[in-house]
Formats: sequence, structure tokens, C-alpha cells
Amino acid sequence: MTYQSFNPATGKLLKSFADLTDAELETKLAAAADCYKAWKAISHADRAVIIAKAGDLLDERAEDLARTMTLEMGKRIDEARGEVAFSANIMRYYAKNAEKFLRDTPLHPEHGEGHMESSPIGVIFGVEPWNFPYYQLARVAGPHLMAGNTLVIKHAGCVPQCAIAFEAVLTDAGAPPGLYTNLMISHDQSDKVVADPRIKGVALTGSVAAGRIIAASAGRALKPSSMELGGADAFIVLADADMAHTLKWAIWGRMYNTGQTCCAAKRFIVIDSVAEEFMAGFEAGLAALEAGDPLYAATTLGPLSSESALVDLLAQVDVAVKHGATVVLGGTRLNRAGSYMQPTILTDVTPDNPAFRDEFFGPVAMVFRVKDEAAAVALANDSDFGLGGSVFTTDMDAGRRVASAVETGMMFINNISWSDADLPFGGIKASGYGRELGNMGIQQFVNKKLVRTIKADAPV
Repeated sequence: MTYQSFNPATGKLLKSFADLTDAELETKLAAAADCYKAWKAISHADRAVIIAKAGDLLDERAEDLARTMTLEMGKRIDEARGEVAFSANIMRYYAKNAEKFLRDTPLHPEHGEGHMESSPIGVIFGVEPWNFPYYQLARVAGPHLMAGNTLVIKHAGCVPQCAIAFEAVLTDAGAPPGLYTNLMISHDQSDKVVADPRIKGVALTGSVAAGRIIAASAGRALKPSSMELGGADAFIVLADADMAHTLKWAIWGRMYNTGQTCCAAKRFIVIDSVAEEFMAGFEAGLAALEAGDPLYAATTLGPLSSESALVDLLAQVDVAVKHGATVVLGGTRLNRAGSYMQPTILTDVTPDNPAFRDEFFGPVAMVFRVKDEAAAVALANDSDFGLGGSVFTTDMDAGRRVASAVETGMMFINNISWSDADLPFGGIKASGYGRELGNMGIQQFVNKKLVRTIKADAPV
């Protein structure tokens, strides 16, 4: 079966769900296309009533939603509650700001007058991952529904109950049939959805491999797409960094969501003169994390999302070691039920090691020592990815200089505050293209139409 809930803290199957039949899929696609005809015609204010209500319902149901997330993919309960709250804020943010973001933009041509109009384009197909089961849905639902589009969503196979719960939030908020539709479909059916002429755009968050497949399919069909893919973000520590502050962010930045975050800190690039101090604090901080039931607030180390995720990550570490990497901390699974892995630090990762260009999607950090700022920037840029990154320094000029020099979609100075509803999120290179959230996020799937008025006779 494609859709199964396993509790990764215990390994036990919670529930299974059947894929949609082709006939059921057709019914849902037809409903989304029919809904679009009416939804595009109503005002932003009327749309906002439903989308804002969905935000309020997310808050009202926060405890149940968070518990479902923790049981399905192992996110620690406090982090799960925070994700639900953020998802609610995103929905309300777009309910409040969509009309302003999409209002006509005056132009000032040399002759006559003109403006740009923004209008929806139709049914958008979203393919979303398991690591943030509600946030990933909210950041497509908020903007694209408020823009006047309708959505059909294929969520990850391991979080079906989260997918159902989010759809129920929209339904209970008053969404008309077809406005937001969860599709439990196979990969083959997904390919057919991308190609379906009723689908007018495709948004994916996932792996590089998945991005290549979906982007190619959308391209063949001449449909706009946005791709938010993997990352191997650099965490740069300059010689004058406030080390106590830096270490707190380093530990959080690698271990939030058990390290299963596309824009997590993954490559720690430290100036030689402070490398020993950083390593001592970093190793101690990771070693102090205690595994436990993610439903308990006292737990500081949760499981990976699935047994397959753990097995794949352990295999990556083995390959890295076989090619010369040194395991400073961890490197193995924990001797307990569930899919738990020791926090792991790798050093001595050279450019000829496959790990040098890999993304470790879990609690594995690579630490590199460099001589100076220029070497730090060069190493940060020696990556196939370009999602996020950070630099830690007490010299703000140096911080801004490094932030500007690193080739990536997002850079953070003395923090890793990845995401706010009003800030664009996205990357370059193998990390994908397009932006989500903020004003830019709502522009991804709208028609930007030029309207020009001029008093002129046709040329003869």
C-alpha cells in the first residue's frame, strides 16, 4: 500500500489506507476544475472568510493535530505544536494580505497608460513531503487558494492521517467541494495528474530526484512549476563569533526535527582559531540529547520518520567512513525500539568523498576547518545545493559580506530563523526554483497580465 501510518517511535503500524481508484481520482479532479470556475469569481474578502477560519480551526485543534503528527512521523510534541501554530498564522496572513499583494500595479509607459493585473490560472497540483506535514500544506494552501486557484494535493505516503486532518480543516472552515482535495494516489497516477489538461501548475517540495521527475513532466506539458528541493546548508563560524550564542544555534540548527529539515545546518565551516572550542561545545551538546517518547515534552531526541529513513542514513554514514571520513560522535542506531539514531559528527570529509556532496537528512553533521573567511565562503559555495546558510560573527560588516558572497537562496546572520509567513523561502541550484511565502509566494501561479490604453492610430 502507498499510504500507511507507522509510529516510528515504536515501529508499530497504526493504520493503512487504499489508493484512490482511477474513477475516484477523475471525480476529484472534475470537482476541483468545477470549483475553480466559481472560486475565481468571488472576492478576496469572501475567500478570506474561509481561509482565515481554517487558520482559527488549526489553532483550535492544535493538540489533536500535533499528536497525530508525532504519532505518524515522530516529531517531538513541542515542535509539532509549534508547527501547527505556524501553519495557522500562514493561513491568516494570506487571508489578510492577498488582496494587497495582488492588486493592480500601475505602469508608466512613455505613451498612454497601463497596468499589470494578477489573476488565477486554475487547478494547482501540489506534491508535499512528510517532514512538516501541516506547514508544507499551509504554505501552498494559504497563498494559492487566496489567489483564486484550487488545489489537489498528493501528500507523502507515511503521513496520511495528517493529510486527512488538514483537508478536514478546510472543509469545516466552509471550503466548497473541490477547493482543496487530498489525493491518495500512486506515483503512476501522479504522473497522469501532472499531464492532465485541467492541471495548470505544479508545486513540489521534496528530494532532488523527485524534483527532476516532476519538473520534467511539468515542462513537457508547458506548465509552470515551483520546486523546493534539498539542501546542504553551510553554518559558517568566523573567528570573532560569540561562541555560546553560536553553539546554541548550531545544536538547534542541526537537530530540530531530528535533523530532517531541508534548510537545516548540515556543513559546519569553522575558522581554525576557534575550531577546537566549537567542536568541544558542539560534541557535548549533541551527546547530551536524550532519546525518548516524542509525545513527552522532556524528550530531546526523537526518532527518524521511518525505519527506511534510518537505514538509508546509516548507509550514507558507512559510505562516508569507507571513503575516509572520521566519526567523532555517534554513527550508529540506538539500542531501543523505534527508528532512533545517535547524533553524529563527521570530520575529514574530503572532496572525493561522496559525503562531500550528499545531503544527510537526519542527525548527521559534517564539520570542516578552514583558515579564513575567504576559504569559508569558497567551501560554502562548493556545493550542488543552494537553499540556505548562516554566518556567525560579531562584526556585522563581515556578516553581511559573507551573506552576500554565499551562493544560496537565503542567508542568516547570527541566527537560523528559517521561515516567517512574510519572508520568501526558496533556493537555487539543485535546491530548486521559485519562492514560497511572503509576497513572492502568492505570485507563483497567477497570470500577470499587461493592460495598456493608448490613443493612437494603427500604423499604415
